Amino acid sequence: MRLSGERTTGSLASAGRRAAGRLAAGMPLLPVLVVAVVVLVAVATRAGMPWLPLLAAGPALAAATNGPRGVVCVGLLAAALGTALGLAHTVPAREPAAVVSALPAVTAASCLASAMRGRRERVLAAVRSVAEAAQHALLQPVPETVGPFQVAVRYSAAAAEARIGGDLYALVPTPHGVRLIVGDVRGKGLPAVGTAALVLGVFREAAYDEPDLLAVVGRIERSLARNLGADDFVTAVVVGLPPEGHLEVVNCGHAPPLLISASKDVTAVEPAPPAPPLGLRSLLDVSPGLQRLPFSAGDQLLLYTDGVTEARDHARMFYPLADGVARCVSEEPGRTLGALHEELLAHVGGRLHDDAALLLLRKQSADEPAPVPARATAAR
Repeated sequence: MRLSGERTTGSLASAGRRAAGRLAAGMPLLPVLVVAVVVLVAVATRAGMPWLPLLAAGPALAAATNGPRGVVCVGLLAAALGTALGLAHTVPAREPAAVVSALPAVTAASCLASAMRGRRERVLAAVRSVAEAAQHALLQPVPETVGPFQVAVRYSAAAAEARIGGDLYALVPTPHGVRLIVGDVRGKGLPAVGTAALVLGVFREAAYDEPDLLAVVGRIERSLARNLGADDFVTAVVVGLPPEGHLEVVNCGHAPPLLISASKDVTAVEPAPPAPPLGLRSLLDVSPGLQRLPFSAGDQLLLYTDGVTEARDHARMFYPLADGVARCVSEEPGRTLGALHEELLAHVGGRLHDDAALLLLRKQSADEPAPVPARATAAR
């Protein structure tokens, strides 16, 4: 019997320790500190009643940082300490009782607020996961090496919660050489994302089917003419790198690419002649031209969107992209874009206010080792 009683006592003690451990685990640190400070101030000043209402700050703060269990734990702690303070001071019992009885109401309201906050956070997490899936489907990862070319991409959406915006890019190896596009859809939000998906879908098909780069642009233009509104358009640069070794560029109202020679000279590839954005050709009756440029081993080509060149600092000065490229350029496109992106964020003070895309392509030199197939890189 004695052994049985000891076992029972030990079991109860163990259960009590586990319950205390669970209670301590659910106890939020910052709200508990707030309650403790209120109690210490009340004790130090020997004026408990004026400080009792401040105990409600504990469960209210816990609602912003913890779940309902943590709110209840803080509420019980505040009520217990408030009762102890009321009994320790010679005041009419109804006064501390009125204050302490308000704590369960505050705790209940805080529990409801905490539960609603948790639900919103779960919904936001689900939306973010869907946005990430949409981004990977729309902006498919770009391989780090394609034939003799090294490639790197940096993409930042202004709506950081959505992780996706109206800028677009794609690179497609085809029988006609490597082809790529970088563009910017007018507008923002879901309509811009839908237009970007349309452009990229047509580009991936046409880039593989059409031997002529202007025919690729023509197919995108016809598709947009059927599907866009009168005020909608897309600026874009479409680039081809045929097996012959030169560079083909079709610029449709987009910022000019930057051609970086092996000697690190940076030159803007201005469109000749200028052409309207995709979706507006029928209104202006102007067709884009095809530019052919030499592209030797060691040369690099940077495509970007206006979120980069229109980024402003606190003095409202635009980011000097060409100067930044000259400072950051290296023989590793990934390292170049990493340094360029950090410099861009430093220029704007840490956060971009528009979508920004950077795509850098480099042709390897003949004396460099053959590129090793690497994993594809997605936007960051």
